[in-house]
Amino acid sequence: MKRRLMMALPLLLLGGIAGAAERTVVLDIANMYCAACPHIVRSALMRVDGVLDVSVSPDERTATVVYDDRHAQIEIFTAASANAGYPATERR
Repeated sequence: MKRRLMMALPLLLLGGIAGAAERTVVLDIANMYCAACPHIVRSALMRVDGVLDVSVSPDERTATVVYDDRHAQIEIFTAASANAGYPATERR
């Protein structure tokens, strides 16, 4: 019995890894008017655990966030952006 449990343990651990997914979300960013704004928004979002990459478009006033859904949620991104002075909402 113990041996079977030890053999199954790696499969259980791999199942957790396989359940994770890299996701992408586009956020509409308010108050982005100057040349420094995209850098501030990107910096705020990159500090969130689980964020893999952020690209900001000042012309479209958006931020595209690539993240690991095991460690980050969209609500955390919008809060991080808002705390930096740039309210954000998920683009639908």
